Amino acid sequence: MKVHVDPDRCQGHTLCSMVAPKSFELSEIDGHSTPVSEDVPADQQEQVREAVQSCPERAISIT
Repeated sequence: MKVHVDPDRCQGHTLCSMVAPKSFELSEIDGHSTPVSEDVPADQQEQVREAVQSCPERAISIT
């Protein structure tokens, strides 16, 4: 599984990092999210799926 955060849609709500803290890191400047790694380890996939669902801006996608 791969994860992507659309920087144009992310508004820095930080919910993804709360749901999947090992998979997302936040900018110290504006709170915008980026994946720690594009490739999601098997033990983090369920949390990343939850993060996709929790994002109010629908900025996170997985393939």
